[in-house]
Amino acid sequence: MKNKVLLEAVDKFGTPLYIYDSNMIKSQYNRLKQSFKDVKNLQINYAVKALSNISILKYMINMGSGIDAVSIQEVILALKAGVNPKKILYTPNGVSIEEIKEVSELGVSINIDNLEVLEQFGNLNPDIPVCIRINPHIMAGGNSKISVGHIDSKFGISIHQTPHILRIVENTKININGVHMHTGSDILDVEVFLNAAEILFKIAKKFKNLEFIDFGSGFKVPYYPGDSETNIDELGVKLTERFNLFCDEYGKELKLIFEPGKFLVSQAGKFLCRVNSIKQTTSTVFAQVDTGFNHLIRPMMYGSNHHIENISNPDDMERYYSVVGYICETDTFATNKKISSISPGDILSFSNAGAYCFSMSSNYNSRFKPAEAFYIDDKVLLIREREKIEDLLINQIELSF
Repeated sequence: MKNKVLLEAVDKFGTPLYIYDSNMIKSQYNRLKQSFKDVKNLQINYAVKALSNISILKYMINMGSGIDAVSIQEVILALKAGVNPKKILYTPNGVSIEEIKEVSELGVSINIDNLEVLEQFGNLNPDIPVCIRINPHIMAGGNSKISVGHIDSKFGISIHQTPHILRIVENTKININGVHMHTGSDILDVEVFLNAAEILFKIAKKFKNLEFIDFGSGFKVPYYPGDSETNIDELGVKLTERFNLFCDEYGKELKLIFEPGKFLVSQAGKFLCRVNSIKQTTSTVFAQVDTGFNHLIRPMMYGSNHHIENISNPDDMERYYSVVGYICETDTFATNKKISSISPGDILSFSNAGAYCFSMSSNYNSRFKPAEAFYIDDKVLLIREREKIEDLLINQIELSF
């Protein structure tokens, strides 16, 4: 999206504002499909947790995407968006057996990552096929908080507990129709994916009725000009060859599933905010903006580096600014970052704001959540209204004293 489009969106809908580019989403979706074009049965499941606006879900589904859901609420959102329940894989963690049973009654595929839960579910519902999530014991990802395949992770069933899985299958007669793994996010090294794949193939051989193998996601995307990213084309060539060989050895054409979230929507998103004031201290120039970590927590939580541009004044001399929010707590988006000269009223644009940005927002300090817009067919359409005071009070019960 060009700066002109972004500024027009601000004029129309105000700030702070999230805006997503449909062209970039489609480009990333097709890029992944093209990289694995030689897999006969490929399914891309969009990870709802990355960005759960129902209009985005409908756009994904319209392209042919399935759904990766981690909660019953995400399952229901996806169903309301019109997806076939058979194209949803529900992968919860630490939820009650009651929630899993409730989701299974919706006709959705179930993925279980706990031996005790697998045994419970198998005893109650031996006729419902399930997928199992394996922990391959691989430390991978751009940050320890998003590395989920290591030995101390709460996610997945350890590869060393495979005999326990087989015993549960034998005792409950439950049908394992898929094996799954997800080692983390922002994984750059293609070899990490390939090594984890070998582990999953080894586990898969132990189950005779598989329908699919799910490799999760975790592809790294660039966060600033010149940043590195996962070589999807190289991964496509190498993993396709290995997957097709495994299917030949297995004696059956299996479905290959990926669950990208960040890969599909991160670069499609821009977060736009307005500069309230410039504050000079003895050592720092602060650009104070009309947002905070209540709207974009990733820089504070993960140390993520979102490229920031002054789209109101993009070609002026660059100066060093620390961009900070209006929350009554430290909420620094960037420290001593070179940005084109900033004045109060200017609009700053944060890149890579499509994934895990709005979906992790809150009402901290009783601030309203921002609006969301979608750029499609050369039009900017509102897909979420800005909150009002009534939205903060809607579920509160006011007592009289």
